[in-house]
Amino acid sequence: MRREIAYALRRTAPVACGYIFLGMAFGILLNEEGYGPLWALASSLFVYAGSMQFVMVSLLAAGAPLYTVAVTTFLVNARHIFYGLGFIEKYRGMGRRFPYMVFSLTDETYSVLCSMDPPEGLDWNDCAFYASLLDHAYWVIGSVLGAALGQAIPVDLTGIDFSMTALFVVIFVDQWKQFPSHVPALIGLVCAVIALLLFGPDNFLLIALIAAVAILVALRGRLEEKA
Repeated sequence: MRREIAYALRRTAPVACGYIFLGMAFGILLNEEGYGPLWALASSLFVYAGSMQFVMVSLLAAGAPLYTVAVTTFLVNARHIFYGLGFIEKYRGMGRRFPYMVFSLTDETYSVLCSMDPPEGLDWNDCAFYASLLDHAYWVIGSVLGAALGQAIPVDLTGIDFSMTALFVVIFVDQWKQFPSHVPALIGLVCAVIALLLFGPDNFLLIALIAAVAILVALRGRLEEKA
């Protein structure tokens, strides 16, 4: 178990750098709206939706009805449907951990698990579980720290959200180096750029994901042959 945890710690170290600071930003925003550390803890433990939690702050402040929160959550996090498709078979063999693995699959955790190749003697299921658990812990720690210390520390958070963009760039480069075929990465990159140009920054993500998945499914046979 210690070897699996140590491996998961190494693999999730870049996520920790992004999650703790972004979690603090969320906690500070939540505190500014009158919700203290306990709210930050409960939100990050049971919602754990990253960008949706930032949106949730404004919805809470505006007193938005439940159906508005539900629809907004679905639209913001619909991309997770596509992420989950790639892990259905692997997750089915994880027994009692299956529900938590589904719940904890975030963008960054998905990227870590996709590129995770444990050395001989380590179980992939255990490494994946600890990586997911650690990522969740990073976010919870950051959120609670931000809510607890936000008003006491005069910090200018302008630009802190760029740490998540930097994290994705690091993960993309890591996957580019590890996988022999660069075709899937290029397909995703091209789909994202075209969708961004056609539909703008607020609407491109889900469209880009649908296009990338459709193209990859169509080319699955050829990609598997090359692999």
